[in-house]
Amino acid sequence: MSCKSEISKEDKLLADAKAIHERVITLDTHCDINVKNFTDELNYTQDLDTQITLPKMKEGGLDVAWFIVYTGQDSLTDSGYENAYKNAMSKFSAIHKLVEDIAPNDIELALTSDDVRRIDAKGKKVAMIGIENGYPVGLDISNVEKFYKRGARYMSLSHNGHSQLCDSNTGESDNIWLHNGLSDLGKQVVTEMNRVGMMIDVSHPSKESMRQMIALSKAPIIASHSSARALCNHSRNLDDEQLVWLKENGGVVQTVAFTSYLNTEKFEKRVGIEVEIAKQILDSMGVQWAERDAQKLMTADERNTYYGHLGTMVPIRKNKLATLKDLPPAVDVSDFVNHIDYLVEKMGIDHVGISSDFDGGGGIAGWSDASETFNVTLELVKRGYTEAQIEQLWSGNLLRVLDEVEAVAKTLN
Repeated sequence: MSCKSEISKEDKLLADAKAIHERVITLDTHCDINVKNFTDELNYTQDLDTQITLPKMKEGGLDVAWFIVYTGQDSLTDSGYENAYKNAMSKFSAIHKLVEDIAPNDIELALTSDDVRRIDAKGKKVAMIGIENGYPVGLDISNVEKFYKRGARYMSLSHNGHSQLCDSNTGESDNIWLHNGLSDLGKQVVTEMNRVGMMIDVSHPSKESMRQMIALSKAPIIASHSSARALCNHSRNLDDEQLVWLKENGGVVQTVAFTSYLNTEKFEKRVGIEVEIAKQILDSMGVQWAERDAQKLMTADERNTYYGHLGTMVPIRKNKLATLKDLPPAVDVSDFVNHIDYLVEKMGIDHVGISSDFDGGGGIAGWSDASETFNVTLELVKRGYTEAQIEQLWSGNLLRVLDEVEAVAKTLN
């Protein structure tokens, strides 16, 4: 008798979670792209090896994907800025091609929260655009508005390495800083982002950069893909002091499903085995494994080619790992929601959201690609979050910040 009631209890929880997942708008603020997957021949209408595709979004019930205009950090020179600008514009063009030419009946670009709700109500998927690294702005502040007009609704002022706009979190490793926070140009860019209505993203900049951005910004800010430093001591995560700053600012932290930012102990026990298997698979493909430092030295084309090989390798490795016994447990959805729990406890439900960093290193056991998105909602339901709270975590909080940033922009123009 108790077994039957236990099974029905499990079934009810699953049914409730599915119904909630169907009703709320699920939004992921960070999905990297490769322009080679935005052509007439090769694109997101197909079941590619990438973690994000339209079939995977449909299968997992992921409604909104923020596609990322990412540029790696290079030299602070005119030629560096010029190349970065070209790279950024090629990614903007790729995203526009997807929504305008390749799959206009399946996905549409949203610029506002009203757009998101309107497009979702039509049963279509939603694309939004974020910029990872302000490096392509170069020394020309008018590029901020150009990027906004191309659809960008958030931008981080640096990535891994100090930009011309601000210091990066990576300065923690050697304690070498370029600006001690924001540069004078970076301060102007913050003001300009407020003016045009673009959210300021602090996921990659240094702690001091973040402090100065909050002091300067008239609008709330976001961390588009970061987790809690108290649970995992990585410079990409936010410490308790930063969480207080962000709460007082009215912003939101988009918790990120990135293994090494969630559980150091589990990650380190597992990663050695995963790397060895990856090396074996790549070797069989005639490709040499490259550590992060080696990847940074590659040209953009070499890096894109290498990432393509990694995309081929990952599903093969996943299948191989599934056959191995006595593997250390992988960082999973439970570890991810532990960070959500912590952030909610420290900041309140109004200041926490969700991101994956798919196709940029993100993905965990249980949410390894967009097709498994439901598992996050299921874990939240298991932990007692209400539908209203789950709606806030998945999209409500982020869209509220977007609205507030827009409202500030109207007062400045």
